[in-house]
Amino acid sequence: MGASDPEVAPWARGGAAGMAGAGAGAGARGGAAAGVEARARDPPPAHRAHPRHPRPAAQPSARRMDGASGGLGSGDNAPTTEALFVALGAGVTALSHPLLYVKLLIQVGHEPMPPTIGTNVLGRKVLYLPSFFTYAKYIVQVDGKIGLFRGLSPRLMSNALSTVTRGSMKKVFPPDEIEQVSNKDDMKTSLKKVVKETSYEMMMQCVSRMLAHPLHVISMRCMVQFVGREAKYSGVLSSIGKIFKEEGLLGFFVGLIPHLLGDVVFLWGCNLLAHFINAYLVDDSVSDTPGGLGNDQNPGSQVGWNKDLSIFPCTASIAVSMLTYPFLLVGDLMAVNNCGLQAGLPPYSPVFKSWIHCWKYLSVQGQLFRGSSLLFRRVSSGSCFALE
Repeated sequence: MGASDPEVAPWARGGAAGMAGAGAGAGARGGAAAGVEARARDPPPAHRAHPRHPRPAAQPSARRMDGASGGLGSGDNAPTTEALFVALGAGVTALSHPLLYVKLLIQVGHEPMPPTIGTNVLGRKVLYLPSFFTYAKYIVQVDGKIGLFRGLSPRLMSNALSTVTRGSMKKVFPPDEIEQVSNKDDMKTSLKKVVKETSYEMMMQCVSRMLAHPLHVISMRCMVQFVGREAKYSGVLSSIGKIFKEEGLLGFFVGLIPHLLGDVVFLWGCNLLAHFINAYLVDDSVSDTPGGLGNDQNPGSQVGWNKDLSIFPCTASIAVSMLTYPFLLVGDLMAVNNCGLQAGLPPYSPVFKSWIHCWKYLSVQGQLFRGSSLLFRRVSSGSCFALE
């Protein structure tokens, strides 16, 4: 995962946390912030209100109630709210860290345990690599339970820096002029609003990613030391000194470009896809009355297309996360490549000239989605393992 997850528009998000299997989130992506309800969950106003169920007065959106900062951390409670977000993010990050740790070791190709023979749904014998739980148990046997949290400190600092950066940017560049998408808008108007809001989110995501990426690099390198049992990167300050001495300033930003590209594609893909789903699939005849369908025949029904289709934006988010997973994989591999650690050198990995070289190599090997699954991991056809 990266230092922070891309922030999808509030109306386009599902209710799931960042995908650990696809973006370490991938995240999804593999972050700590949970999504908010999709726009499709909120029933759009009916074309006419039922007389027995008068339409409630329009309420100002959460963004308008935020004040100048455009977020919950505005006004007198800004420091408290921001500290709460940092604390909640730290808790989720700590709980999900073993998942990210195992995922990274799989991404770099470290398979310390042999595969086991199993059967697929067709009854054929196949080789399965150890799942997350088996891998985590192995780490505990080698390093103890505390070993599952190797590299956690720089990751916590990275996520906290990302959260603070977002809050500061909302104060400096308040999103007051961004209008919320309404189903009263025509297609052209609503699309313009989506583009404007996504552009604003992209700016925040790119800036926070760039500022937090050096700590992300340190965290990745601390974790992959498990492969060669090294102790080169032991603390944040000492790691900063080593990277600057050996690789210069650019050493803190290796793997940044694929992460940025993945974030941008994820944001635009999710927001635009959710927008078109809401525009073409959501039935505008569903009212916002307590019953659901606002019509004379059935004013109190609990069934409506909006309720049934509210899963689509969340599904779209997961699908886009899987499509952008190769960017996450390449970015993480570049962060540890040729840094003096065994996991970033042959035979685990060639020395890549650029992230494009890494992408092409993984593509030829059929490994662009390596580590995207942590439960059912079949041995690929090109693997050195074979059935006896």
